[in-house]
Amino acid sequence: MNLLPLSPPGEPPVRVMTIAGSDSGGGAGIQADLRTFAMLGLHGCVAVVAVTVQNSVGVRAFHEIPTDIIAGQIAAVTSDIGISAAKTGMLASAEIIETVAHTWTSEKLTVPLVVDPVCASMHGDPLLHHSALDSLRNVLFPLATVITPNLDEVRLLVGIDVVDDASQRDAARALHDLGPQWVLVKGGHLRSSAGSPDLLYDGTGFFEFNTQRIDTGHDHGAGDTLAAATTCALAHGYSVPEAVAFAKDWVTECLRAAYPLGHGHGPVNALFRLRS
Repeated sequence: MNLLPLSPPGEPPVRVMTIAGSDSGGGAGIQADLRTFAMLGLHGCVAVVAVTVQNSVGVRAFHEIPTDIIAGQIAAVTSDIGISAAKTGMLASAEIIETVAHTWTSEKLTVPLVVDPVCASMHGDPLLHHSALDSLRNVLFPLATVITPNLDEVRLLVGIDVVDDASQRDAARALHDLGPQWVLVKGGHLRSSAGSPDLLYDGTGFFEFNTQRIDTGHDHGAGDTLAAATTCALAHGYSVPEAVAFAKDWVTECLRAAYPLGHGHGPVNALFRLRS
């Protein structure tokens, strides 16, 4: 695959930010985002919104960071270091979502924003209070350059069960009506397909991305990694379809290199790039 350009030694690389939760097992969340940022040659900044107690088997608990600290992290980084794009991951509560959205607008940020609407872990453990769904729909989505829900998140957000191409398109239309510029309905869980069909929609046209399905039980952090790679490509000036195409190739290679960890699901592996 073609990779993003690296900055010359001694020159500051392109900067991006992840606004998300910390994964104590290191497989997903901020840890996964930072691995992809680093392996693609970008400088990653963070705004930690929650700390999870989790491992390869599941999430045992999580603790929310005070909202003034969340807002302060975003403002401190963007006012000094500057960023070319950002992504969100686990945001945990309506109060945190509204804080992120308010800070984004009050800091007058206009860089691309990728919203990965994380609602639950891959084990089904909740990572978002149910009351926060309205805040995602009404407050954060209208600020997003692109949102990247999986099929479980689509069901929670717009009540559509995606079972085929037609329902995937219906879901994309319904999600776009909530205000984001672009919607990426991820089809990795669509078992009726031989591949991994993702559908991108901007309100007028559809773009289809269907990569090889990698047969592995070690896919922890795949959604975070896809959104992080999309963020990196947007920061380099790619269009949204180009960024998604790049990210699909990246996460496919990360899945191909995934490794076992602990007694549950191992993580996708952005470190594969070190071998080259």
